[in-house]
Amino acid sequence: MNIEVLVSTMHQNDLSLIKKMNLQTNAIIINQCNRNSYLEKSINNRQYKMYSFSERGVGKSRNNALMRSTADICVMADDDVVYLDNYEAIIKDAFIRMPNADVIMFNVPSYNKERDTITIEKTQRVRYHNCLKYGTFNMAFKRESILKANIFFSLLFGGGAVYSAGEDSLFIMDCLKKGLIIYADTHKIADVYHETSTWFTGFNDKYFLDKGAFFAAVSSPWCLLLILQFAIRRHKLYKKDMSFAGACAAMLEGKRNFNDTRNDKKGCLCNGS
Repeated sequence: MNIEVLVSTMHQNDLSLIKKMNLQTNAIIINQCNRNSYLEKSINNRQYKMYSFSERGVGKSRNNALMRSTADICVMADDDVVYLDNYEAIIKDAFIRMPNADVIMFNVPSYNKERDTITIEKTQRVRYHNCLKYGTFNMAFKRESILKANIFFSLLFGGGAVYSAGEDSLFIMDCLKKGLIIYADTHKIADVYHETSTWFTGFNDKYFLDKGAFFAAVSSPWCLLLILQFAIRRHKLYKKDMSFAGACAAMLEGKRNFNDTRNDKKGCLCNGS
């Protein structure tokens, strides 16, 4: 069972991330910067490859890594994740214990309590009702299962894209829609620092517009309910910056914008454009 960590990062000039992240398995590093180049290094029979691309967008970054991977198990990561010494054994053991799992979510606690992460307290199936709790850094998956289901990361959502976040949640939702089996496992594989965010600039119009677009992408039939529950559940967090009505209005605008874009694309396809 070969494991490979797929890292999304920016503006790297060398392979110092290997030590910083405590990478002890094969890894593919996608470095978005202002050049196109390639670096490769072998350490203790592990292969570390860094592809540098003059482009932006975390969805592009993750897809580039996935397309170049040859591993049995892929582990998704950002450059602020630091892995435990025995993460490879933990991940392998989980897939052995749950042989029917296509995707497994692991505990990756955050050092930044203002950007805390989900704590998995019970090993169990991940379903639609609880799948949006997890981030990309929690995730390990069987590469062949993902490719056979034709699942990739959205290019519309995430840092550097039109809409600022949500590519990880949409990826997880697509896995469930395609019938893949997802488990959450109580074991910890890493820590994440979450010191800065490349997309969060406050609870402003852009934040809520993007949330509305995200909920429209998740489910058209349930979009309005998702918007309402989010506005109610997160009200304490944003009430100093945005009114309840203003948050709902911005999310509804985001929903309309996303649906207009989707309908325009369908119209072009119908017209043979």
